[in-house]
Parts: sequence; C-alpha cells; structure tokens
Amino acid sequence: MPAETTSSAAASTGRGREGLPDAVLFDMDGTLVDTEPVWWAAERALVEAHGGVWTDSQAMALVGNQLEVSAEVLRREGGVDLPVRELIEVLGAQVGAELRRDPRWRPGAHELLTGLAERGVPLALVTMSWRSMADAMLAHLPDGLFDVVVTGDACERGKPHPEPYLRAAAALGVEPARCVAVEDSPTGLASAEAAGVPAIAVPHVVDLPEGPGRTVVPTLAGVGPEDLLPLVARRGSTATGS
Repeated sequence: MPAETTSSAAASTGRGREGLPDAVLFDMDGTLVDTEPVWWAAERALVEAHGGVWTDSQAMALVGNQLEVSAEVLRREGGVDLPVRELIEVLGAQVGAELRRDPRWRPGAHELLTGLAERGVPLALVTMSWRSMADAMLAHLPDGLFDVVVTGDACERGKPHPEPYLRAAAALGVEPARCVAVEDSPTGLASAEAAGVPAIAVPHVVDLPEGPGRTVVPTLAGVGPEDLLPLVARRGSTATGS
C-alpha cells in the first residue's frame, strides 16, 4: 500500500495566494478529531482482557507514536498476547467505528479545514493511524478535500522520523519550509520539525513545551487561514490564539 494518496487538486503549489502557506499538513488523532480517549479505552479493554493493567500514564506515553511501536509496548508492558498486526487491527476497528459514528471534531478544526479548502490551499493528512482509520474520518468530509493522505501503515519510518512530513510535501510538490504543520503531540512535532516544516502546536492530552520550531496555541478555535503564517512567524513564543 502506498504511504500517500494524491488528488488532482494537488497540482497547485499555493503560489498566488499571498499571505497563505503553500500547503497545510494536519495530524489527525488529537489534532483534528478527539480520538485519544477512544484509543485509551480500547487499549485498556484489550490489556485487561489479557489479564494486565493499563494506566493513564502508559496510555499517554503512546500518543503520536507509530502504531507498530505502540503495539510492541502493549505486548511488552500490557501482556497482550497477539501478533502486532492483529493487535493494531483490533484497536483500529474500535477507533474506526467511533469515527464513523461521530468524528468528534476538535475546536476550530473543521472550520479551519474548510476555510483553507475554500481559499484553495493544498491540504495533507499526515497520520500514524492506518488508512482504514483515516478513511473513517475522511468519510465526514467532501471527497478530495485532502489532496494527499499519508498514513502510518505504509511509512517505513513513522513519527518522530521526518519521513511522513517529507512524503506529504513531496507528494504536494511544495517545499517543506513553505508549509505549515498542525500537531498535538511531541512525537508529531518532532517529525514536522525534523522535516523542516514550521509547526503550530495545539496541546490536547499531552503538554507541549515551547520551542524554536513551533508556536503553541491553546486551540484552533478562531484561527483562520490568514492567521497561520503570522503564527509560525512567532515561533518560540506561546500565542494566545487569534
């Protein structure tokens, strides 16, 4: 399976849209949709079914990881006696079912997505969830809204490695430094920053420290397409939103 899919809309590079990024690259879980509690509940139920105990701190430590990495932790620390692929499919089926029922949009996320699409800014989804889980969220959006979809099941090296973001930028035909990434986890931010993509950090279940490669905002509520470049221009400071 290819690590990304591309729509015909990706031919545009964003030039001519003054004041807007060439592309915006979004994480999914915890950034666009509030699935982290769903993951945690599924992990806990699976561990308990195998006679183990799964704590909140263990669950939080997996936020943003490539699923194969998380599965190995669940096997090692949680005692889940399943092959890695089967373990991921069991968890993914529960998360996907919840996303199909209710996408659980994070504040301001849907509005920012649609606003960027209306302005013609190319969009990429860069998630460590597998394609089946991403499709459950994408079903709630217009076809082709994301020009590129990069999923974790085909990336050789997942976040925090730069590969996922480099793949997205390459598929869109844009320079990473001319994009903006939106992330909610230290792992995802490390991936974007290693790829040279300026990042907006939106903390959710995990605290995100300030840093030279990111701008921290409390929420995407009220953040419009024209706010993104001014926000990343203030990297290293904590913004209060727009």
